Amino acid sequence: MISTLAESANGLWPLFVQSFDAFTVLLLAGSVFGIALVFVCIFEVREKNILPAANVNRFRDLARAGRWEDLSDAVREDSSFVAIVIRPALSQAGKDRTAIREAAELAASEESARWFRKIDMLSVIGNLGPLVGLAGTVWGMILAFTSLGNTGGQAGPADLSLGISKALFHTLLGLCLAIPCLLAYGIYRNRIDRLCTRGTVLSSEIVEHIPAAEDAPRELPRASAVRA
Repeated sequence: MISTLAESANGLWPLFVQSFDAFTVLLLAGSVFGIALVFVCIFEVREKNILPAANVNRFRDLARAGRWEDLSDAVREDSSFVAIVIRPALSQAGKDRTAIREAAELAASEESARWFRKIDMLSVIGNLGPLVGLAGTVWGMILAFTSLGNTGGQAGPADLSLGISKALFHTLLGLCLAIPCLLAYGIYRNRIDRLCTRGTVLSSEIVEHIPAAEDAPRELPRASAVRA
């Protein structure tokens, strides 16, 4: 009887079937959600979505040429990082240089935070996965030793090892969930940080061309052109 139990637990699939409980459901749900988030990052966290080169070059050329109305129209219809940062800065055109820079810095901070929030759940799932797996392991160990106690200590090592292996399977599931999620989080966090930092630098170059009150008389953008 003992050898039959031991053989039935040989392999991951039999262990998965025998260890299936609420903790397994949570870990599987987390895995599905984590995979979905990774695919979302693959399609969204791209340079062409955050910093499309053609758009950035166009904004820079318009700013250098002083074509503020065209620049305002261009950034209003664009959702890239640089456009979102320039938009509030243009609304401060003709005012103090500090106000223009602060408007751009605030917009850059908010836009960077928005991109980082897209990957925050990968970190949450990656950190919670092992904890859920550990909780399932502890619960399985409790059940294993409780069963051992109910038999009056007559259960053999094979019975105990079967219960322990079923309990440890939750830890394995938790690690299998955490490792890819944390790996993806690290990769996309670095990518977002690099692109947002670069976008902030590019935006600052364009913002410095926006006329301020203390500058020499220049053609200021009309109010209708700088409206966000």
